[in-house]
Amino acid sequence: MPETTPAIDVQHLGHAYAQRRALADVTFTVNSGEIVGLLGPNGGGKTTLFRILATLLRPSEGDARILGRSVIADPDGVRRALGVVFQRPSLDLKLTVRENLTHHGHLYGLSGGELKRRCDAMMAALGIADRAGDRVESLSGGLQRRAELAKGLLHRPSVLLLDEPNTGLDPNARREFLNHLETRRQNDGVTILLTTHFMEEAERCDRVGILHEGKLVAFDKPTRLKSSIGGDVVVIECREPDSMAAQIRKNFSIDATVVNGSLRIETPGGHRFVSQVVETFRDEITSVTWGQPTLDDVFVHLTGRRLA
Repeated sequence: MPETTPAIDVQHLGHAYAQRRALADVTFTVNSGEIVGLLGPNGGGKTTLFRILATLLRPSEGDARILGRSVIADPDGVRRALGVVFQRPSLDLKLTVRENLTHHGHLYGLSGGELKRRCDAMMAALGIADRAGDRVESLSGGLQRRAELAKGLLHRPSVLLLDEPNTGLDPNARREFLNHLETRRQNDGVTILLTTHFMEEAERCDRVGILHEGKLVAFDKPTRLKSSIGGDVVVIECREPDSMAAQIRKNFSIDATVVNGSLRIETPGGHRFVSQVVETFRDEITSVTWGQPTLDDVFVHLTGRRLA
């Protein structure tokens, strides 16, 4: 079987702003039809990477290719293959939904009956056909994001980039938006790369990359990332976390770390450990929780800090 060209191919990408390094030797690939999420805190490098892939910023080092086209050598070719949904809305609030889509279509050489058919099809697919004549400013946040997605997909891109697409949306609107992305992937075969700090979004991706201080510290399926912890996660609230961490290491031979003022332990059989630790430190513990690892736990495990 011949090797297929990755939809997105990032090789040793680096970027610096004056003396601050925003990205360092980032390498990964995204296969055609995948949904991949980049997870990380503000300042972790997500937006810089997004801007490079969207050809808005030239990298200091390395290169990235979209469907084989270099963002450095062939940015115009990359743009023709891309649909982009930015974190901040790019719709004209004073224009109607249809007017926004129509003007966007003109930028890609669409016109006449073909443009109208595409606008109608995208609005119908995203459930906003009945709002075609409404000004964007009259739409809810969730409907505006649907209109943004319709605009980004209007010219039928092979690759869709989304920068924090669900910022400002309530949980129900976030879930609906993610359902729309999955539908577009299934129906159109679109490859999707999104940046996020929402765990729900990351959990629904095929693979997740974790960015920390400009470095890609993990890149795998969510289930594999969580299984790498190898046990339950116990979080203890107490008055003297540093002191208790030392006592737990001594009494139970288990590593305990203090993260954001809470005591955090990774151990198999967390329910048994909770019973033992509460019995031992009953008067010092104010609360204790335990459960299976989340992607937030993976981030803490890899970086020593919480995502948010």
